[in-house]
Amino acid sequence: MTAPTPGRLEVITGPMFSGKSEELIRRLKRARIARQRVACFKPDIDLRYHRTAIASHSEQTHDAAVVTPTSDRLREDLFATGKIHEVDVIGLDETQFFDQDVIPLALELVHLGKRVILAGLDTTFANEPFGPVPNLMALADEVTKLSAVCMVCGQPAIHTQRLGQSQELVVVGAAGLYEARCRAHFHPYLDEHQSEQLELPAVNAQV
Repeated sequence: MTAPTPGRLEVITGPMFSGKSEELIRRLKRARIARQRVACFKPDIDLRYHRTAIASHSEQTHDAAVVTPTSDRLREDLFATGKIHEVDVIGLDETQFFDQDVIPLALELVHLGKRVILAGLDTTFANEPFGPVPNLMALADEVTKLSAVCMVCGQPAIHTQRLGQSQELVVVGAAGLYEARCRAHFHPYLDEHQSEQLELPAVNAQV
């Protein structure tokens, strides 16, 4: 009797603007080319670019089911509907917004022989671990940590800089609210003066 094919857990991480969603889309499209059955999910908290697809900042897209960012909702969509028997590869974007129970769910899917590809931020704007992503990185078969380009000096950037003084953990946005920054130019908490300084280049660029 042939042994079942082992599953696989892949994590794609890095700061904003590093190409996480783009890399997730690339892997899912390659899986489809290989005639593998693919299911993709995104949280309903992030509808910036497309309501029914994951979308990269470079405007690449891949169809996705929109779910409430809880593992229970994701499990229901996969198991209660019987979809789990119809897919080989499962992709999840913006994993940082999901609860910690997505970790045992991902491992359960791997145990069932599925290839699970998760993309998400590993740190918050305050440079603290973000949601379940760091623990998933520790458990993954493969971790791809991408870097962006620092918007101040052009060096590789590993941080997400929030432009403004909001201390809320989740403020969904893109260019104009966030920038990629290197270690030297990253400021996790901004006072009013720093915030005004950070916003100046964007204002001048429009003149």
